[in-house]
Parts: sequence; C-alpha cells; structure tokens
Amino acid sequence: MNKKLYKMMNWADIEAVVYSEADNPHDIMGCKGVAGGTLIQTFQPGAKKIKVKIEKSKMVYEMEEADEAGYFAVIVKEKGKFSYSFLVEKEGEKPYEVKDPYCFTPTLTKKETEKLNEGILYNSYEYLGAHVRKIDGVKGVAFAVWAPNALRVSVVGDFNQWDGRVNPMRRLWDSGVFEIFIPGVKKGDLYKYELKLKTGLCYLKADPYAFGMELRPGTASIVRDISNYPWKDKDWCDNREQYQSFDKPMSIYEVHLGSFMKPEEEGSFLNYREIAKKLCDYVKEIGYTHVELMPIMEHPLDESWGYQVIGYYAPTRRYGTPEDFMYFMNYMHERGIGVIIDWVPAHFPRDTQGLSNFDGTCLYEHLDERQGSHPHWGTLIYNYGRPEVSNYLLSNALFWANMYHVDGIRMDAVASMLYLDYGKSDGEWIANMYGGKENLEAMEFLKHLNSVFHKENPHTLLIAEESTAWPKVTGQLKEDGLGFDYKWNMGWMNDFTGYMKLDPYFRTYHYGELTFSMIYAYSEKFILVFSHDEVVHGKASMIGKMPGTKKEKFGHLRSAYGYMMAHPGKKLLFMGQDIGEFDEWSEKRSVQWELLEHEEHKQLKEYVKDLHTLYKSNPAFYELDHDSDGFEWINNISANENIVVFLRKTKREEDALLVVCNFENIPREDYKIGVPGPGKYKEIFNSDAEKYGGDGFINPRLKQSKKDECDDRPDSIRIKVPPMGMTVFSYTQVNEEVKGNKSAKEKKENAGQGKNPLALKEKLSKKFETEEPKI
Repeated sequence: MNKKLYKMMNWADIEAVVYSEADNPHDIMGCKGVAGGTLIQTFQPGAKKIKVKIEKSKMVYEMEEADEAGYFAVIVKEKGKFSYSFLVEKEGEKPYEVKDPYCFTPTLTKKETEKLNEGILYNSYEYLGAHVRKIDGVKGVAFAVWAPNALRVSVVGDFNQWDGRVNPMRRLWDSGVFEIFIPGVKKGDLYKYELKLKTGLCYLKADPYAFGMELRPGTASIVRDISNYPWKDKDWCDNREQYQSFDKPMSIYEVHLGSFMKPEEEGSFLNYREIAKKLCDYVKEIGYTHVELMPIMEHPLDESWGYQVIGYYAPTRRYGTPEDFMYFMNYMHERGIGVIIDWVPAHFPRDTQGLSNFDGTCLYEHLDERQGSHPHWGTLIYNYGRPEVSNYLLSNALFWANMYHVDGIRMDAVASMLYLDYGKSDGEWIANMYGGKENLEAMEFLKHLNSVFHKENPHTLLIAEESTAWPKVTGQLKEDGLGFDYKWNMGWMNDFTGYMKLDPYFRTYHYGELTFSMIYAYSEKFILVFSHDEVVHGKASMIGKMPGTKKEKFGHLRSAYGYMMAHPGKKLLFMGQDIGEFDEWSEKRSVQWELLEHEEHKQLKEYVKDLHTLYKSNPAFYELDHDSDGFEWINNISANENIVVFLRKTKREEDALLVVCNFENIPREDYKIGVPGPGKYKEIFNSDAEKYGGDGFINPRLKQSKKDECDDRPDSIRIKVPPMGMTVFSYTQVNEEVKGNKSAKEKKENAGQGKNPLALKEKLSKKFETEEPKI
C-alpha cells in the first residue's frame, strides 16, 4: 500500500469493521473527498481483488488491500458526487459487480427519529422496515430498525450470502435506529437483521416492520412493495359513514380464513383471492353487513389462530401476498361488505425470531416477569410506557387502516392490558404508582391510540374485547373514557348462553340472567357476540349447548338467535354456527358445509337469512341501539313461563315492533299480552314457521287490541306463542276506540252493506227511530 493511502487509513475503525463491531461504518467506508481526489474504501469479506468502476468516465481503478480479510481502499482522481461500483473477485467464485451502499445519506432525518423516540411518529412504517426505493438513480432497498442496545446491526439475506459482515448498518445519532440503503436488493428478497451484542453474541431477528414474511416454518422477512395497488374502493371508503354510523344495522360474520373453506390437498389453504369470492357470496346471501377476520398478521403457530403475532405489518403468507390481501379487501368493498380485523396489542410470543429480547435486552417487554409476562398464556406483555413501543403499536393500527383500508379493528384481550393482576395470583404482579391494579401506561396508550386513530380515520371502527366492568370503555376521551366505538358484550353472552344451556324446567330459576343485560345495556355501545371463543375447548357449538331432542335443539337455537337479533346492540356470529354445526370449531377442518344436505340445517340457514332480512328492513331493530328510547319492556317478570315481551322503537311511533320470546318448550294458546296502545297487530315473523323446521304455531290473522288490562297496560291482544319461539308483530295505531276484535266476516258484511242502497236505507231508518231528537 502506498504511503499516502496508508496514512489515510484509520486502522482502529478498519479493525472494528473487519471484526464486525462498527456501528457507524459510513464514517469510514464509502467515498470521502481528500486532497487530489476521492478516497473510496470497502469491505468485501473474502475478496482477493477489487476494482472501482466510474460510471460516467468508465475509468477503472484497482484498489489496494488494507486488510487480508477483504478490506480495500483507493484514491481516485474524480471529485464531488459521482456514481461508481465495485468489481469484486473471490477465489473459486465468478467476478461480480456491486454498488457501494456506503455512499448514500441517511433515509431518515433527525427530526423523524426524534419523533419516534417521543412516540409520535405515527407513520413509522414509512421509515422503518424495508422500503423499495430509487436514490440518486440507483434502485435498492432502504432498511431501518430500532435496536438501541445492540453493538452492531447488519442486514443479511440471499443478496449477501447471509453474512453479517457485508452490510453493517449505521447508528443514527442517539436514536437507537440503525439504517442502510443497499443497492440491488429487490422485491421478494428474503432478509433478516443480524445483531451483535457487547458480549459478542450474534443472532438473527425478523424485521418488526416487515411488510411480508416467509410461510412457517420459515422465519425470514420478505421485501415487499405495497404502495402501488390499483384500489377501486374509493366510493366505499368515502361513504363509510353511511354504512357504519351507530344508527345503521351491523351484523358481523366472524371468520377464520384458514378454515372457512379448505382445499382438498391436506395442509394447504385457499388464496386470499379465492376466499374473497366464496366468502363474499355467502355473507351477501345471508345478509351480514361485515366480516371480522381472526388475526391475519403473520404468526408461526396455526393452533394460535393468529393471536400470537410475529409480523404485525405482514399479512400471513398462508393465504398469499400483500397484494392478494389488498385484492380481498377491494373485492369485499366493491360488493358492499365491511371488513373488521382482529388485532393483538396485548401480548406477543417468545419465539426467538420475534420481538422478545430483541436487542439483547427486554426492549418491547418489561424486564420484570411480574410486569412482562402472562403466566397462563406463556406470552410477553408490551411495555406501553416506552414511547417507541407504544409508537410501534399505534402506527400499526394506522397502517392497517391506511394501507389496507380496513373498516374496523377489534382489539383482543383489552382487559389483560388494563389490569396489572390479570390472570395472576398474589405476588405475581406489581402495583402501579398509587398502589392500584390498573395499568396506567396501558390506559394512556389506549386513549392516545383512539384519539390519533379517530382523527385520521373518523369513520373506521375501534372495538374492544373487554370482559370486565371497566367504566367508559366507549366513553368519550374528553369525559375520561377510553374512546372506543364499541365494546363486546361478554356479560350478555355469558349470562344468555348459561341460561340457554339449561333445560327449560330449570330456566325459571335463572330468569334474571335473561333480563339482566338491560340494566346496563346503555352503559356502553355494545356488540352482542357469539364468537369463536364460545365454540371451542369443550364449550360445545351453539346448537350443542341447547338442551333436548335434536328438533328441540334447533328450536332453542332459533329462539336464541331471534332474541339476539331483537336485543339492543350490534351483532356478531361465528362461522358455522348459522348452519348448526354440532362439532366444536377446529382450525384443522373446514366449516361443515356438507350439513346443508340435511333439511334441518338448510332450514336453519334460511332462518338466519330471513332473520337478517327482518333486522335490516326494520329500523326499530338498530336505529336506537344505544338510546334507551329504543327499547321498552312489556313483560319481564314471567319467570314461571320463561317468556319475555318487549318493544323495539325508533323516533317514529309507527316503526315500533312488538317482540315475544318463549324459552319454554310449551306452546301457549290464547296468551294475553299488554300492548302499547289501541291498534292492529300483525305477525311479521315467527321462528316456528314450518319452513324453518317448526310446527307452524303461528298467528296468520291480524290482531285487534281490546280494552283489557294486562302487563299494567289498558290494551292487550291474545296470541299464539310458539314453543321455543320468537315472534314479531308490527303495530298500526287506530284513532277511534274499537270495541271487540271484529272478525273479517263482520268487516266484509259492513263493507257489503255500504254498497247496497236498500240495506243502507234500512240501517238509517232504524238509527233515526232509536235516537233521541236533539234540542
């Protein structure tokens, strides 16, 4: 090596590069202006000869070896900014040409890293992770990762033989972010980060911000470009408020994409595009307004159903690519179906390729097991008090709304976030600063998330699966609420399924479980749920919970679904339960569509379909779901008969509907019920209709109310109440008092007399004879 070049060498820094301990390799490698030209340095492990090729002048300079490990340097006469590449020769390999990744400026600004450190870089997914870019005319990928406690971080992949010495990243200021732009890396390339600790330990991690990941058992991240999909759902997104406001119907079909329909080949899955058509056709046929997808973020274990997430920014490879999932979303929106996704900000798995112990420290989780671990689930709890961690999650929620156009996010296990002692015994948790069990940092995170999210996406829903009585989950932030749009009504679900599992004889003693939900129905904005959690782990399927013979089970299930649809609150039903699956759900099999070859299952499907038609065509069932003016008890004290009677209403009196539910297996003939006022009552729906598999115990004739006190009301009607049945009556008010319930025959005779002049003359003569003369 010539003396001039030798004197320019920083041997300590070169040693750090060679021993892969440099955390700012751009300071030494790349190109630097010097007297007489430009100094270019590179480290190509194992290289025997390297030349520099100047793009514009086509000049080629042979580099001098500074370290036999593969460190080379040269001074070229070119000055200023110019483009060049290396011609590398290694023993036993073909020569190759590569651009220098160390001649580019940072792809993040200091202001952006400061915002990340403060927890307010809400679009951090645009900066961290892997992004296909073209910089100074050079195509490549910009990588960035937050790993503040690592000694050195490198990008490794097929493009550099997974050698962590080749592409070490630079540490940006004191932000903890490492960054590099690597020319030549392209879409579809596999990569990971190699981290080296101060102890000398080296290991690989998947990219927390990766837009794609390998199908399990592979664990590598995949470079994806998700910015150019040709969306066609603008009309849907612009008018989302019309479909998702609180006064609109909402019935959600919860689905696990991997087991909705399975191909014949064992172990394989349908593609997002294939699922889109099949799923959309079905939900449109039945009448659901939305689908809710169990987590589609990348996860290593099928049996976790997606609730132990590794790749928060990557749609699972099981069903295709990010573009395939975008097609799914676009397809559903073009056909008027909203899509809600399950999201898991409460915990993450311990898999070594994931977030656990990410940079050699408990970076995303707490150090103390009493704060950072779920003993029952075996997972780790996020440290919500660390700004970069809360930013990671908040940005992720916005990512799914902005990049994939989701219509709602249902947050899993919110209760486990809010309570420090959730699932823990004494001594297994640490109290907050006030000595309480509330997780103050999680509370602040949820409020912050809901505030920012709704500012950017005011008509996209945020739904909490919160199973306790935590106050104001859907309360406004300005009133110290958490700010969610909806909360799953787990209390109603537990009480009602517990009631329905009982033999009708014993339901009498649990009647309060049937009616209790209305005491708190307006404390939150609720969604009534029969979710996947209720049909697994020995709990039995929905029809499997019902008592009695097979015929009675179907009858009880029809009454249960009818009561759910008529009860205040939006609705959710898990797949397979609307066709009466007797087996519990398993992710290893498809929905048992073959059951529809049997008449009773086909009839149940038709029942649920007609129930949705009833629900969506009558505003009384949804318009005032969250206003106490929309509901009124008629009878909630008939425990011995297991009957409830109530009204669903809107602001328009003529929209009111009278609902009668009988949870006994005994039919009631000539059963008297109080009604809201004098008028005509017409049965518009009956779950015991023969076409649904019932006995046809219906009310075919119009019912005229009488002045006959019942249920503390002056007017009443007498009806047939089917066993295990739900009936709905529309109400037409009359202005004049009508005595008795005139038969159709009497009305016909009167109508006939009105058309007969002789009969009319005779009737008037009798009237004048009997009336007293007026003075």
